[in-house]
Amino acid sequence: MENKKSEEFYKRLKDELYQNTPWPSDYLYKFIIPTDTNKIDQIHKIFDNTGAVIESKQSRKGKYTSISVTVHLANPDEVILKYKEVGKIEGVISL
Repeated sequence: MENKKSEEFYKRLKDELYQNTPWPSDYLYKFIIPTDTNKIDQIHKIFDNTGAVIESKQSRKGKYTSISVTVHLANPDEVILKYKEVGKIEGVISL
C-alpha cells in the first residue's frame, strides 16, 4: 500500500514539474533529519559531483537538522531519482 502511494505521489510530482517548470532548471530540496553526522554525510554523498549548493541548519535545541539542497537538473525524472535515494536514509522527512 505504501509503495503504491509513493508511486502515485511521484507520478503527480512529475506531471506538476513538467507543467510548471522549464527544464533544465534549478530545483530546491528541503529535508529535515534527526541530527546525525552519518545521515547528513549520506545526503551530501547523494548530491556529490552535481554542483549542488547544500545548506544545513540545526534546530534551536540541536535535535534536528534542516538541509536545503539547490541543484541544476535536466528533468523531473532526475528530481524524483534524488528523492528516492534520500528516502532510503532512515528518519529523513522530505518537505
